[in-house]
Amino acid sequence: MKEEDLSRIKRYPIVEYLERKGIKPVRSTPAYALYRSPFREDAHPSFKVDTEKNLWIDYGEGKGGSIIDLCMRLEGCTLSETIRHLGRNTLDDTVHSPYKESVQDTFMQESIRQAASTNGGARRLTGISDTLPLHLQKYLTEERCINIEKATPFLRCISYEVRDHHYQAIGFANQSGGYELRDNGSFKGTIAPKDITPIFIDKLRDKDTDKIQPVCVFEGFMDFLSLLSMKEEVTSVCLVMNSVSNVARAIRYLNDRHLTNIRAFLDNDDAGKRATNDFIRAGFKVEDMSVHYGNFKDLNEYHIHRVREQQKSLSLTMSQTQTNPIKVKQVKHKMR
Repeated sequence: MKEEDLSRIKRYPIVEYLERKGIKPVRSTPAYALYRSPFREDAHPSFKVDTEKNLWIDYGEGKGGSIIDLCMRLEGCTLSETIRHLGRNTLDDTVHSPYKESVQDTFMQESIRQAASTNGGARRLTGISDTLPLHLQKYLTEERCINIEKATPFLRCISYEVRDHHYQAIGFANQSGGYELRDNGSFKGTIAPKDITPIFIDKLRDKDTDKIQPVCVFEGFMDFLSLLSMKEEVTSVCLVMNSVSNVARAIRYLNDRHLTNIRAFLDNDDAGKRATNDFIRAGFKVEDMSVHYGNFKDLNEYHIHRVREQQKSLSLTMSQTQTNPIKVKQVKHKMR
C-alpha cells in the first residue's frame, strides 16, 4: 500500500465513521466531539474525539488511538479487514469516476497485501462445516471437559487460510453472522463482524409459573458450554457477550426487550468485575454467579476441576472394587 493511501485512511474522520454506525455525539465543538463510550454503558460521556488530530480516547478505560484502532475494536476485525472496510469508505468519498470499481479493487488488494506483510497475514474464510474434526472434538472433551453431544448444535468447523497455510478452528456464531474462533492450541480469533450471541430465547418464561426468568450472561462461549455440560437442562435465556467489550451491546439488547434480571457468569478478573458493575450501574438486578467459583479463573476452569475430581473419585472407587475380591480369595485360600 502506498503511504499516501494509508494516510488517507487515517485521515478519514472518526466523527463521520461513528455517524455511519449511528453513534452521535452528546456534545460537539470545533475542536472535539464528546460521546458516550461505544464499548460499554456510559452514563457520563467519557469518549472524546479530537477532530483536529482525528484521534480518540476513552477516558473510562484509558485507551485511545487512530481510526484504525477504533475500527478494529468496534468491528472485531483484523488489521487487513479494517483497512478493507475503511478503504471502501474513503473511496466512496474520494473516487468519483467510471473506473471507481477497478480502482477500489486494486486498492483493496494492495491493502490486504500490505496488511499481510505487516500483521502476519490475513485470515481468509474457505469453508464452514457442521461437523467438527476429531482433533477439535478431542480438545473440547478432554481438555475443556465439554459434553460434545450438547455442544455440537452450537458449534461449526471454520476452515481458513493464512499465506497459503490451511487451518481449522471451532466456530461459535453471533447474531450478526460473525464467528468466535478457537483451535486446540492457544489461538483465539474472530471472523467479523463481532457481536453478542443470544441463545434459548424461547425460554424467556418459566414453563410452570409463566414468570420471566433471569438471563444467564457469559463472557465467552466456553463458559456457556460449561454450564450446558454441567446441567441436565438449561431452562433460561442465555446471552454470550463474546468479549467484555460487548457489554454495551448486551445492555442494549436486554433493555430493548425489557429484561431486568440477569445471572452473571463472568470471569474472576478485573475486566469481569468491571463488566458486572456495568450491568449493576445500568439498573439491572444482578446475581453474581462468580462467587460460586471464586477460587477459579472462570466457569470453565471450575467445571474442569469438578470433572477431574469426579474422575479421580470414580477411579479410586473402581480400584477398591477390583482389589477387594482378590483379598477375599487370598483369605479363603489360607483357611483351606
